[in-house]
Amino acid sequence: MNTPLEAARALHAALESGLHGEALRPYFTPDATVLEHPNAIKPKGAIGSVENMIAESTRGAGLLSSQTYAVREAIEHADLAILRLTWTGIIARDLGPFRAGQVLTAHIAQFIHVRHGRVASIETFDCYEPFQ
Repeated sequence: MNTPLEAARALHAALESGLHGEALRPYFTPDATVLEHPNAIKPKGAIGSVENMIAESTRGAGLLSSQTYAVREAIEHADLAILRLTWTGIIARDLGPFRAGQVLTAHIAQFIHVRHGRVASIETFDCYEPFQ
């Protein structure tokens, strides 16, 4: 069974490898939730279910040609993984204010609760660098 840090890192690795949609479901509990605090991409923030996360992962996969999660610090306490990350995404195609090849960077604090080795909730604070 995955520890909280192992579950968090497995999810990030899956996203980096390009997995999205239903391929991500095994990483989450059926009742998983995400709380995304306001940021440059979602100024009002968002609260969603595992269904929302799966759908958004597919939309995101269409926008990005690649993404990476560089872990700067990671702490585990009971069922919680606390991570400080730098996320980098490369835009795949022109869409809205974004242009193909544009690099996006966000500095992230993430709190991931794990139950039975799978992600049960994510609370994330994403601080994007200014878009070029």
